[in-house]
Amino acid sequence: MKNSLKKYKGIHFLILLIRNVQYVYIPLLFIHVVFQIKKILRVTRLVRNSQYEKLKSLKNKHLGERCFIVATGPSLTIEDLNKLKNEITFSMNSICLAFGETDWRPTYFGIQDKGVFKKLENHIFDLKCEGKFIGDTITMPLKHFENCFSYPLNLLNHNFVHKKYRTKFSKNPFYVVYDGYSITYSLIQIAVYMGFKEIYLLGADCNYSSNMNHHFKNYNHVDPAFLMAGDKMICAYKEAKKFADEHNIKIYNATRGGMLEVFERVELDQVLCGNKHMKIVYAGS
Repeated sequence: MKNSLKKYKGIHFLILLIRNVQYVYIPLLFIHVVFQIKKILRVTRLVRNSQYEKLKSLKNKHLGERCFIVATGPSLTIEDLNKLKNEITFSMNSICLAFGETDWRPTYFGIQDKGVFKKLENHIFDLKCEGKFIGDTITMPLKHFENCFSYPLNLLNHNFVHKKYRTKFSKNPFYVVYDGYSITYSLIQIAVYMGFKEIYLLGADCNYSSNMNHHFKNYNHVDPAFLMAGDKMICAYKEAKKFADEHNIKIYNATRGGMLEVFERVELDQVLCGNKHMKIVYAGS
């Protein structure tokens, strides 16, 4: 049947178009419309009991302070984590698997991928920290999770293949958090809302090579679109930098090596000893 239809290119194209409209575009449009309606009701206060209300208590909680967002790229080490014990830190995903090797714990933890959450649910439940940020794409009951903050994640058009990687940056997670192809990007938006003026990225390698060594701790999770993941993230980080520059917020890259060159590079030890303006250049990164 398929081979017969391919002989008639016009009919074959029309059938593919109808299927895309039916199974891709209409469902995405429906999701987008529902998201926007809920957002309007929430923002106009016609609905006052949404699951996101707790986020409002965090606005400017750390006004003028600095924080470290610890991603889980392969460049991260246990030694790095030990150095951050006295700092305000955000981390994510498989960082839970390192807790048997360090006394360090993140101040805040974030996760938004349903598959990753399912694999790490018990670790996340046991984690003691000031706040756990969980994207509302994870729909299972969260009331049993201590200090949990659900946030409205807008996936935009990132659920299907397209030629241009585009995102937005939100200054108010109560309204929306925009997907930037990484939980790190979501946490940057949340950190800005909480008032941080200096944000340091660590372990943000953005280097998704074919050897599959993409994580600080392996937990048998592979992004099916990993070959494009680095490019997607870098495009999002450019949007974060644009927002930061316009709002007098400094974002630095304290990652050792990697492919992320959007932000000024600094060396972690120099930052911690007070000399954050020492520039680092990694050959071949």
